[in-house]
Amino acid sequence: MPDNTTHESKSEERTVATDGGRSDVEREKEIDYLDVEINLLKPGTPFMRDHNRVILTGFFLWAVIVFGPITATRLAPDLMTTTMPGLGFPLHYFLIAIGGPGGALLLSVWYVRKRDSIDEKYGIEQIQATETGRTDTSSEATATDGGVDR
Repeated sequence: MPDNTTHESKSEERTVATDGGRSDVEREKEIDYLDVEINLLKPGTPFMRDHNRVILTGFFLWAVIVFGPITATRLAPDLMTTTMPGLGFPLHYFLIAIGGPGGALLLSVWYVRKRDSIDEKYGIEQIQATETGRTDTSSEATATDGGVDR
């Protein structure tokens, strides 16, 4: 009976590159974004992959919010053009006039929260502008030629 417990290959040995047990955040900090190819179908970094997922999900939700009532009115005109009790106008008017802008507002809030959670996951901090509009966080005054006044 042959020994099937070993899986040795007669061909050349293959080496597998490991990540060394690092997290996505640690690998993200080492990436030089100027050398990374931008490809929307296959993002090059974990941050880009997560952000792309949020963008594509948001785009899908936006398409449903914008084109859903219009498509439903075309497919089921009897249902969508019935007068709403108490309001006195057709359902599709309500969905387009109130649902569209309200959905866009909710979608904007959803995107901001998702983007903040991705930034927090990868340790990205937003630069806060000061009252003068400068984003400089150093306490030293900078001279007009770029040097520091002494």
